[in-house]
Amino acid sequence: MEQKTNITEQQTNGKNWFDKRYKLLMIFPILLTLLAVVYLGFFYASHNHEILLKDVSLSGGTMITLTADSNTINFEEFKTALEEKAALRGVDVSLRKLTDMGTGKMLSIIIESSLKADELKADIESVLGYPLTNDNSSVEFSEPSLGKNFFNQLMWALVIAFILMSMVIFIMFRTFIPSIAVIFAAFSDIIVPLAIVDFFGVKLSAAGIAAFLMLIGYSVDTDILLTTRALDPKKSRDENLNQRIFSAFKTGTLMTSTALLAVLPAFFIVTGLPDSFRQIFLILGLGLFADLIFTWMANAGIIKWYCDKKGIR
Repeated sequence: MEQKTNITEQQTNGKNWFDKRYKLLMIFPILLTLLAVVYLGFFYASHNHEILLKDVSLSGGTMITLTADSNTINFEEFKTALEEKAALRGVDVSLRKLTDMGTGKMLSIIIESSLKADELKADIESVLGYPLTNDNSSVEFSEPSLGKNFFNQLMWALVIAFILMSMVIFIMFRTFIPSIAVIFAAFSDIIVPLAIVDFFGVKLSAAGIAAFLMLIGYSVDTDILLTTRALDPKKSRDENLNQRIFSAFKTGTLMTSTALLAVLPAFFIVTGLPDSFRQIFLILGLGLFADLIFTWMANAGIIKWYCDKKGIR
C-alpha cells in the first residue's frame, strides 16, 4: 500500500512539473528558430542572395582530390602557395583535408576552384613539383550552367516536398493548431541545421541538399506520433494527457536515438568516406538533434496547451 502511494505521488509530482513549466520550455526552441531565420537573412544578404554555400557540383568548377601523405605534403605550406597562384589568376580556391580520427594522419586533400580542370591541375603540379596521375588524384569538373540548373531543381524538389508534407499533415489531423505545430517543428528541423552549416562555412553538394529532403521525413514521424497519441484519448483510456505525452516521448526519443547511433559513428569514426556521404551524416545528425528539441520542447508544449484549451484529458 505504501509503495503504491509513493508511485502515485511521483506521478503527481511529474504531472505538476510539466503542467507548470511546459510554456517555459517552448521559449527556447522558438527563440532558436528565430535566431536561425535572422542569421540566414543576414547570410542571404551578404552572400550575393545565396541561402547556402555551394560546392563545385552545384556552382560549377573543378574539384581535385589528392591522395595525401603527411610525410610528403605540408598542408599549410601547400595551401598558402596554391592560394597565391589562384590570386594571380583572380579566382578563389578552397582546400580542406580529411584525416584519420585515430592516428591523425592526413588521408586526402580536396581542392575546389572555379578554374577549369587543366588550369587548376597545372597550378597544383607547379606547387607539388610532380605530375598528377590517376593513382594520386581524381578530377571532377562541372559546367556552371549545369550546376545552377541542377541546384534549382533540387531546391524546387525540397520546397514541393515540404508543401506536400504540410498538406498530408492538414488532411490527417484536420485541425489548425496541431497541424501548424507539426509543420513548425519540421521547418525548424531544417532551418537550424542549415544555419549551422552556413555558420561553419560548409559547402554543400547535391548529396547535402538531398539530406535536407530526408530530414523532412525524419522530422515529422515523432511529431505525428506525439500528436496522434495526445489528441486521441479513446485509444488510451487508462492514460491521462500527460501520460500519453510521456509515453510518446519514450517511444519517440528511442526512435531518434537509434537513428543518431547509426549516423554519428559513421561521421566521426569511419574514415575514407566520400565527402558527400559525410555531408549526409552531418546534416542528418544535426537535424535529429534539432528534432529532439523541437518535438519535445516546442511541439509537446503546443499540443499540451491546445488539449488543455479544448478540454482533452
